[in-house]
Amino acid sequence: MASLQIPPAVGAKHDLLALGALVTRLDPGIVPFKEADTYSLHVAGGEYNVAKNLSSCFRMRTAIATAMVDYPIGQRIEADVRKAGVTPYYRRFAHDGVRGPNMAIVWSDRGQGVRAPVVFYNRSNEAAQQLKPGSFDWNDIFEQGNNGPQAGSPAAVRPAAVRWFHSGGIFSALSSTTSELVIEAMEAARKAGAIVSFDLNYRAKLWSVAAAARGLSPAQAEEEAARTLRKIASYVDVLVGNEEDLQKGLGLKGQDVESKGKLDPSSFFGMIENVVKDFPNIKAVATTLREVHSTNRHSWSAVLWLDGKSYVGPTCELDVYDRVGGGDGFAAGLFYGLMSGKNPEESLKLGWAHGALLTTTPGDTSMVSLAEVEAFAKGGSARIQR
Repeated sequence: MASLQIPPAVGAKHDLLALGALVTRLDPGIVPFKEADTYSLHVAGGEYNVAKNLSSCFRMRTAIATAMVDYPIGQRIEADVRKAGVTPYYRRFAHDGVRGPNMAIVWSDRGQGVRAPVVFYNRSNEAAQQLKPGSFDWNDIFEQGNNGPQAGSPAAVRPAAVRWFHSGGIFSALSSTTSELVIEAMEAARKAGAIVSFDLNYRAKLWSVAAAARGLSPAQAEEEAARTLRKIASYVDVLVGNEEDLQKGLGLKGQDVESKGKLDPSSFFGMIENVVKDFPNIKAVATTLREVHSTNRHSWSAVLWLDGKSYVGPTCELDVYDRVGGGDGFAAGLFYGLMSGKNPEESLKLGWAHGALLTTTPGDTSMVSLAEVEAFAKGGSARIQR
């Protein structure tokens, strides 16, 4: 089995490039939607969250390839991307003033105590759904790095322009063309020598709605999702997803996901043999483990399988302010550790710590510093810092 070989940072223009949809999340806090009249707006998107976290917290050079609509909501989103220091590659769309196309809205409250969070979408006529193969010039994006051939190296040895490419199952589910675009991008990324990662993020609702528009039943939608995600997984080096994602997203057999404790890693590691058998290209699989006691109290851990070895992170008790984005926070911290040359245990702890800290602030993305992440990863506490 080949090991994970990450291109060096020297000469690269982007440490990570994400492909996905940018959305606005409207958040009424703990007030139920039917009573809410005030909302916070968070700019988000599963793939963008990873790029933004890596830029804002970990000071890495990241980029996002995505759709952008030229209207005021788009301008608000663009401002967030600029503030985050993420380089944009936009496929632009004009808004007709009435119907769109639109930047999607995710409505997501925080819940409270025994009342669970509520999430629903307005992705009608979403611009990102219209993205398709050919929407981006991958040859230009993945062209050689900033400094040309490295000193002392043969002319043919060039630094990778993009060290790591990332996308996910939510974007892939938006339409039949978005999944085709993901594959096109992965082919270009692999050709350019970049690591390819994918967060399965299996959402049955998104797959079934997209399939229903083509006259498919929910059962047919699930089968189509598995076929699509299995094709995508054949290009992936690093896979993010829990055992339920692996079973429902990739159609792999495993234990009943409800039969064991949520923090028991055995069912996850037990599925790795099936993952590697079907996808020998995959070199790493990782996920968070979460036991939800109430909306605001979670037990939190994480696991990593890398180059044939298994690693289990610490477990902590979280007092959760906003749970949305914790998984993306984990992925960003893990990717940072691996790209920075940390060993697997350190990388896993950085992902675990960043994901945990992200749940203590509002919104989908990081508001904490690298120093805070490193301190918590090393066993730091919530004692006041003076």
